[in-house]
Amino acid sequence: MNELVKSLPSPTLPGLHLPCLDAHKGWLFKWTNYLKGYQRRWFVLSNGLLSYYRTQAEMAHTCRGTIPLATAHIGVGDTCHLVLTSGGRSYHLKATSEAECQRWVSALQQAKANATVLMHHSDDSGDEAPIPHEERALTQGVLKTLASKLDDLSTCNELIGKHGAALQRSLSELEELRASTDSTDKVKAVNERATLFRITSNAMINACRDFLDVAESHSRRWQKALHYEREQRHHLEETIEQLAKQHNSLERAWRENPTSYTGVERPQEGDVSDDNEEAEFFDAMEDSAGFITVTAASDIQHKRSGSNQSMMSGGVPSDWTHIENDTSTNHMQLRRTRRTRIPDKPNYSLNLWSIMKNCIGKDLSRIPMPVNFNEPLSMLQRLTEDLEYSELLDRAARCDSSLEQMCLVAAFSVSSYSTTVHRTAKPFNPLLGETYELDRLEEYGYRSISEQVSHHPPAAAHHVTSQRGWTLWQHITIDSKFRGKYISVMPLGNIHLQFHSSGNHYVWSKVTSTVHNIIVGKLWIDQSGDIDIVNITTKDTCRLKFSPYSYFSREVPRKVTGVVEDREGTAHYILSGTWDEKMESAKIVDSSQGCGGSEGKQKTVYQTLQPKLLWKKYPLPENAENMHFFSSLALTLNEPEEGIAPTDSRLRPDQRLMEAGLWDEANIHKQRLEERQRQERKKREAQANQALEDGQDIEGYQPLWFDRRTEENTGETTYFYKGGYWEAKERQNWSQCPKIF
Repeated sequence: MNELVKSLPSPTLPGLHLPCLDAHKGWLFKWTNYLKGYQRRWFVLSNGLLSYYRTQAEMAHTCRGTIPLATAHIGVGDTCHLVLTSGGRSYHLKATSEAECQRWVSALQQAKANATVLMHHSDDSGDEAPIPHEERALTQGVLKTLASKLDDLSTCNELIGKHGAALQRSLSELEELRASTDSTDKVKAVNERATLFRITSNAMINACRDFLDVAESHSRRWQKALHYEREQRHHLEETIEQLAKQHNSLERAWRENPTSYTGVERPQEGDVSDDNEEAEFFDAMEDSAGFITVTAASDIQHKRSGSNQSMMSGGVPSDWTHIENDTSTNHMQLRRTRRTRIPDKPNYSLNLWSIMKNCIGKDLSRIPMPVNFNEPLSMLQRLTEDLEYSELLDRAARCDSSLEQMCLVAAFSVSSYSTTVHRTAKPFNPLLGETYELDRLEEYGYRSISEQVSHHPPAAAHHVTSQRGWTLWQHITIDSKFRGKYISVMPLGNIHLQFHSSGNHYVWSKVTSTVHNIIVGKLWIDQSGDIDIVNITTKDTCRLKFSPYSYFSREVPRKVTGVVEDREGTAHYILSGTWDEKMESAKIVDSSQGCGGSEGKQKTVYQTLQPKLLWKKYPLPENAENMHFFSSLALTLNEPEEGIAPTDSRLRPDQRLMEAGLWDEANIHKQRLEERQRQERKKREAQANQALEDGQDIEGYQPLWFDRRTEENTGETTYFYKGGYWEAKERQNWSQCPKIF
């Protein structure tokens, strides 16, 4: 019986007293990258976490990485090798001997088992949000229920003890009867079992009572600590929000008058700590034969000066700007004050699915939509909004190197998407013959004219001329489809850019835009696909890859990568960044062949200088969330102008009413304009049929300011500006313009 009692478990609750998890520490070799290979690191296994450092001294201040073992997979590779996989990332480790490797594997497996037990017993949900009042009431109710159940257990314990004692007395009385020898042995065995039953029951009840005592003694302290942490978090959130507003105000003030902030050093983007080895390497697009870059040592001050130069270049809307005259002295010249706000967007409720469910697989340009889906800008204005960062082209026009010029052109092609990150509403479909002009000669040296040249399919022609050395033109057709859960918008057509001094002629196209969560959830937009930029003069190329967003990907959201190559295919620059924030370029100084590419392909390893900032997005205006998330330029696009053509988008009554917040009236005018456009189309079709019957030549719709012809260098058929618009504006002679509004 004594042996049986000794074998009983200790009267404690299983899982509360686990062995110490600080089980192991020592040196291992960790795979870092293809250039450095395996590097010696100091590993520490503690509390279910495996952390590593470069040296033992770093344990006091810098941890290089931490691997949670509770959810990790532990694999054993070749001799002395082991692989840990956690959160989609694999860590390749190597020990100095097989015995040492086996010790680490055993320690890791034991730590994983203990961490799993702790995770199952933990009552921490991991939710950082404050617990609602209902959940707190529910938790308190559960605790009360548990306390009552423990009282029930105590009652059961008393009954077990009472009935167990009675059982033992009865068995003792049986023993005194002195029956046969076999009966006596059986009675003794039953007696021993009854005794063990009572001991076990007492151990269970004691463990439950100890648990309750500990919980009650600590619950009040934990509740106070939790309340304090919630208050601290709330205070921290308010502080961060206030700092963000102050930062936004200071940055806007600096943009409007940078001379008042001389001597203030702006924080630099892209600075990478030399201590973080993983940050110096990144994988890029597989289509470029795969490449990895490593930043070489270079002059950090050069990087900073380059970043500041790019940040301080022109193109920021303001009332006062520097104008350089013939004597190279700067003077302040007063310019027109552009508006900085529009009326707040009304809070209209609309069942999106009730309208969109009948549109699956259809071209959305053919489906009448209420203005509730729109933003108060037309597609022609959205097309013009691509010029928000025109200063990139001004800088590119001054470049002597065509490869550096390509980097800036690539950054410009990416910058046009930065205004779309919060803009899930669709622009107004322009009416046939509708135009839009943007005259910014005074501020930024360019002026732009666009015209809707086709209705089905919807197509727009756009022409921009800059006094700062470049001309841009494009012909874009929009193909949009509703796929049930998302809408795909696919711009078709090429963008052309030519620099006056060098004659370099660049051609590229746009990527696909996708609006997600049409049925349920918050709408969000993504850009995905490739942009191939070609300098048809020098044959330099650049392929930009827009990585689609994935919830399960460890990549940076909205990531864009690219390589600039000359006509021989030699890479000269690596481009990296995001389409909603910034782009950087890094000059390649060396390259070598690595390994590890997919399908047996080798990846090219590029060694680069420190990256330079090419472009960074301007912060949105204050209260932008209530103004359709418009940028500073977008706020001015629909601002009334004098002397514009009667076909200008600013004069559209439905769009103007929507901007003013009168959406019901806007919908009435929108239906009127669409019906009038349908009548005009039927009239043109009838005239064409009559001409066909009469044997006459059929001449389709002819745009007013653009001609359709073949591009000499590319052989594509596109629309070219034929001139006359600005001359007509100067004379204020719009007699040839149709009445479309």
